[in-house]
Amino acid sequence: MPSDATIAPLAAAPARRAGNPALRRFLRHRLALFGAVTILVLVLLCAFGPHLLPYDDLYIDLRARFAPPFAGPHVLGTDQLGRDTLARLLMAGRISLAVGFAAMALSMLIGISVGLVAGFYGGVVGAVLMRFVDAMLCFPSIFLLLALAAFVQPDVVSIIVLIALTAWMEVARIVEAQIRALRERDFAVAAEASGAGDTRIMLRELLPNALAPIVVSATLNVAHAILAESYISFLGYGIQPPTPSWGNMLDNAQTYLGSAPWLAIIPGAVIALTVTCFNFLGDGLRDALDPRAAGQ
Repeated sequence: MPSDATIAPLAAAPARRAGNPALRRFLRHRLALFGAVTILVLVLLCAFGPHLLPYDDLYIDLRARFAPPFAGPHVLGTDQLGRDTLARLLMAGRISLAVGFAAMALSMLIGISVGLVAGFYGGVVGAVLMRFVDAMLCFPSIFLLLALAAFVQPDVVSIIVLIALTAWMEVARIVEAQIRALRERDFAVAAEASGAGDTRIMLRELLPNALAPIVVSATLNVAHAILAESYISFLGYGIQPPTPSWGNMLDNAQTYLGSAPWLAIIPGAVIALTVTCFNFLGDGLRDALDPRAAGQ
């Protein structure tokens, strides 16, 4: 029978906290939590908001041209044609967010594939692939994006592909470094000794252990894609009217900065808020998934 002296310290010991430690660390990161909630609200507003408004994004009210925000039935005012700014903002959000998420998915697919092969095989294969990545990184992404955009018919699909083709290189470098570090770990060597094929080792053993930096990179890539779409649409090479995007809303508004500044301020503020929130989310995920924080 244990003595009372033995039982007392055990009873006094604090109970071990249950739950996922990474989730607890993320929930303690207030800016990341704010970013996640804001992104969720934006996605829901863009998905369902247009159905709740009395005007659609193509409705023209010539009698209400350049109506200022909060001064009539148009909550955020109207543009030069009398179109409701809020309706256009939400429809543009559908396009910009869709471009952001789709370009992120495609760039991650390319970057992960290149980094996985380069990190796993190393040697000549890895050197050739990574020197190609370095060569692509030598070109400023915005100029490379504009150069490619000048040769294709601008639409949503082509813009997604173009942005992805200029955003996968950083992902490839991150994945290559992670896979190269994991390649010689005991679990990978054991899987190879047991007769597992290269594809199985890469996809079942190495890639799952490199997911933390990949997830963080994915969130930051969404922010990059939204900014890139805004750049090229603002310069006239991106999404073309009458299809709205946050970038071409800015492009259409630059003529009226003096007379109707809200036409530029509103989409500009939404772009800044969205990109900032994705960056907050990426910071929070990085801290939450950091193995060095596992003991916290």
